[in-house]
Amino acid sequence: QVQFVESGGGLVQPGGSLRLSCAASVTGFSLFGMGWYRQAPGKQRELVAHISNGGSTNYADSVKGRFTISRDNAKKMVYLQMNSLNPEDTAVYYCSRVPAISWGQGTQVTVSS
Repeated sequence: QVQFVESGGGLVQPGGSLRLSCAASVTGFSLFGMGWYRQAPGKQRELVAHISNGGSTNYADSVKGRFTISRDNAKKMVYLQMNSLNPEDTAVYYCSRVPAISWGQGTQVTVSS
């Protein structure tokens, strides 16, 4: 059974930082590309950061230079360091494989003063 459990979200002021974590229960974790996705109210879910099985990273233009994705294959964990947050980053954040295969509960990130 594939399962992703996200944590680390919360309320943060504009300009602040958060670090999201994702625990993955999936066979062959180290073989797959992983990603962080987000869904803002009234919008479609979008991929914002991707890390390949080899560690190469790609980012959506909207987060490039502010977000950093990383992974720990031994722990089956994926992380998203988010800096210089702004209100447009407010969304529920999810992790999954790329392409996505299933979804966890997500973690809410709210950027507001």
